[in-house]
Amino acid sequence: MVNFQYKDHYDINDYRTIMALLRSDEGCPWDRVQTHGSIRRALLEEAYETVTAIDAGDMDNLREELGDLLMQVLFHARMEEEKGGFSFDDVCDEACKKLIRRHPHVFGNMDLETPEEVLVTWDEVKRQEKDQKSTAQAMDQVARALPALWRAEKIQKKAAKDGFDWPDWRGARDKLTEELGELDEAIDAGERVEEELGDVLAAAVNLARLLKIDPEQALNGSSDRFVRRYTRMEQLAAEDGQALSELDLDGQEALWQRAKREEA
Repeated sequence: MVNFQYKDHYDINDYRTIMALLRSDEGCPWDRVQTHGSIRRALLEEAYETVTAIDAGDMDNLREELGDLLMQVLFHARMEEEKGGFSFDDVCDEACKKLIRRHPHVFGNMDLETPEEVLVTWDEVKRQEKDQKSTAQAMDQVARALPALWRAEKIQKKAAKDGFDWPDWRGARDKLTEELGELDEAIDAGERVEEELGDVLAAAVNLARLLKIDPEQALNGSSDRFVRRYTRMEQLAAEDGQALSELDLDGQEALWQRAKREEA
């Protein structure tokens, strides 16, 4: 057993100590062999589980999930510290300095009155920090690991700041129709289908942006409705003594419309 002081209440320093112990020769065989790449997915999963707790309004679960998310930060920092790279203190130091730089209205003498002004200044300071001399450079540095809908939205927002945008949602809606036509042509020709389908999705994201709708949230809502209605379809089929898979498409569609009407 490792030398560890048990307590009734632990803090961030204890968390760091536990992580160091887990990675030590006396610690856990699984934790010792992990790399940044091997736990990459875990970081994403913990972030999404944290958001799920927020969406559910479950504060007990949120407390737990924030701890799991913090563990991923500590894990990555500890791996770097072991090989002489950065430490968790370095992570905190850089984060603090960044917050100070990006809030000149709090830590400096700049006068910003509205949230909108704050966001503009934040973006300007961020571009200076990353040496982004053009909007294209800023677009290129949008994280590729983001969900594709969010990445498209962030790129489109950057273009909009240069004035490359529709005056309202109607232009974006017309563009979506245009892209759908080009997709039909690509399908008929049997070429560039993936490319044109991507353009349709991007056009849909642009429409959502101008309607002030989160495309990721909208699609998740659609998926939730699909699961809910499909569950009801299975129940309705079972009430008639059938499995849903035994029905033809017309029969399944009739149940889909019935399930949909029940939600109205």
